[in-house]
Amino acid sequence: MPHAGTESSPLTTTEPEVVSLPVDQVRVDEVRVLDGPNLYFARPAIKVILHVPGFLDLKRTDAEALARRLGMRSARPGKRGTALRQRFVMRVIRTVTRRVGTEIGAGRLGVRVRAGQTVDDVVLAFPWVHRTRGRVAGEQVGAVMAGLLDPSRRADEVIEEAAGVILAAPDGPGPSVLTPTVPVASVTGTNGKTTTTRLMAHMCMSAGLTTAWSSTDGVVVMGETKEEGDFSGPAGARGVLETPGLEIGILETARGGMLLKGMGVTANDVSVVTNVSADHLGLQGIDTLDQLAEVKAIVTTVTKPQGWVVLNGDDPRVWAMRFGIKAKPWAFSLDPASPALWESINSGGRGITVLDGEIVVLSPNGDPDRLVKIVDVPMTLSGLSRNNIANAVAGAAAALGLGVPRSAVVEGLRTFAPDPEHNWGRLNTYSLPLPSGGKATVIMDMAHNEAGLEALLDVARGLAAPGGAVRLGLGCAGDRADEAIVAMGEIAGRGAEEVVLKVARHYLRGREAEDLLGLFREGLAKVGVLDVPGYDTELESFEALVPHALDGDVIALMCHAERTEVDGWIRAHGGKVDDARSIRRKVVAARGEHELEADIAALWEGDDEQARLAAAQELVDGHPGDPRLVFELAGVKDAMGDEQGAIGLYEEALAGGLREPHRHRAQLQLASSLRVVGRTAEAQHLVADVLEARPHNTAALMLRALVQADLGQERQAVADLIRATLEATTDVDTQAYRRALRAYADELAPVTD
Repeated sequence: MPHAGTESSPLTTTEPEVVSLPVDQVRVDEVRVLDGPNLYFARPAIKVILHVPGFLDLKRTDAEALARRLGMRSARPGKRGTALRQRFVMRVIRTVTRRVGTEIGAGRLGVRVRAGQTVDDVVLAFPWVHRTRGRVAGEQVGAVMAGLLDPSRRADEVIEEAAGVILAAPDGPGPSVLTPTVPVASVTGTNGKTTTTRLMAHMCMSAGLTTAWSSTDGVVVMGETKEEGDFSGPAGARGVLETPGLEIGILETARGGMLLKGMGVTANDVSVVTNVSADHLGLQGIDTLDQLAEVKAIVTTVTKPQGWVVLNGDDPRVWAMRFGIKAKPWAFSLDPASPALWESINSGGRGITVLDGEIVVLSPNGDPDRLVKIVDVPMTLSGLSRNNIANAVAGAAAALGLGVPRSAVVEGLRTFAPDPEHNWGRLNTYSLPLPSGGKATVIMDMAHNEAGLEALLDVARGLAAPGGAVRLGLGCAGDRADEAIVAMGEIAGRGAEEVVLKVARHYLRGREAEDLLGLFREGLAKVGVLDVPGYDTELESFEALVPHALDGDVIALMCHAERTEVDGWIRAHGGKVDDARSIRRKVVAARGEHELEADIAALWEGDDEQARLAAAQELVDGHPGDPRLVFELAGVKDAMGDEQGAIGLYEEALAGGLREPHRHRAQLQLASSLRVVGRTAEAQHLVADVLEARPHNTAALMLRALVQADLGQERQAVADLIRATLEATTDVDTQAYRRALRAYADELAPVTD
């Protein structure tokens, strides 16, 4: 198997040849052998980049004469140096390449010609059968173009000479691309590729199938990593398909491999495109989202006619890929009313979506097939992660398309967790004890672009306790465009209360660390976030955030290079991986609710106090240490007149970390009970604590008035009651006398700070 790291970095692939030609007005900048389906053909191709300034500078009359020499009819060269002239040159190159193909006996050669990144550049591609001869043919097209600039030479002579060189070259080996003998799925997209690949593999293994998969993390067979590194290209496909006894293969397929080498398989049974968003633009000739979408679509063009193409119906660029496929479409969408779902179904395909909180499959005939509730799919973080809901429905559709039994798909959805065991480095969530007391949530994620960062911050906010802060370790690889890095700084500054910067030196990819940090700071400054510290490692940035964290905060770390080190640090300091139940509890708590909110509400229905007490005690016994349930039990005892029993429970709930919006309520109810049993001074201190944080809380103001009356401070009590009433009332008459009433209160007891 090729060494790890050969999939997407142009520094580690075979370097393209730069061919010197006799005329300096034509240059071959690249001859690249694409072994598998690629951007130009669904079979192996030679890609040639030609730099042809000599043709852009030709006089129009000379260009017209050249067209006549080549037998080109109705040629309109356009003005020198224009895009129209470039189009003329593209036509010349297409004509020349086909004539060379005829001379060497290739018949009517398939040719693709595209505009390059400048007006002087043209990209040419044509299929090949023998590697060496194909490469020589690419070089000789450049030689023909150079020869044509010499008006003294006949076009036929130049072309025949190039054909002779090609025919004299050795054949060389044939393509190395593999034709699968087992069902194979190819997964691509900007975000979610690895998660979807791992989920599908998990479903296949749940069905008892011998499964191997490749991704940006390595080649894995039945959960055991065989090769570490980025294997999201042809080498990964080979590593998977050469697995002994293989029954099913899942291939993460990244843009780099497809652009530099072509796909690693001739065809697939299922293809998945998760989404297309800005990432790595400006590299390898891909400058726009539309160009990126065209690259991602390669996997769909080679899906077998009887197979399935699973497309994101919520992404217009992805859904548009249906027009270039031979297979059946399977749209996925988070909107059950999405037009893409109905279009897919009406064209003989299928759909999958979320309906009434359940993942359902839609087909042309029959009722929706309800697979599983979203809250029972751990990777969605109780529905908090919309990205992972999309990955879940896409993965389920693809697995069903591969023929995985429905029961195994459902089991896979229920058991695939966002933890290091199942989905290493993707939304791994921990609970970390803090030196200051309480616990913070830590999220370690591979987020690597704007979309990934926004998704990470959304999840972080959804896990933070009411009033809790999000603290972010921000960083990315160095091969992003400057504007993308600045944009991530802006996103971070808007979405987090604290930001620190980190450097992953292994991923700088030619960029200076300070340059990277400077761009992040530029984006942060745009939203008013200044003086942001930077750290040399991901672990150091994480360690810098921990001392600032308070109970209920979330520390979100964009982690690329030091996942093992960060995971080890968390565990060494008492942190634990959150299970599905812990995550659900946090999600519900972040909304100011409890996972047993319905049971709590049921406590207060009906008039049977003994039944209420028994139910409240049963909840506490079934969930020991849960401060919210202890608080509710205290309230039940309080309502029954058992203030002594309630006091200890209120204190237990507060000591156990009861959070808002229930914490201040527990303090007030505790103060009320203390007052009833004669512990008025303690009650006064508690009420004062509440009012310090909530100075306009009407209930606290009124309770303070009662405590003051108990302490013989009647005038102060009446003044406070007047002020509390003025704060709370919307009565028109009271508002009319507001100034006079406030004066009476000040006369009774002036306000003192």
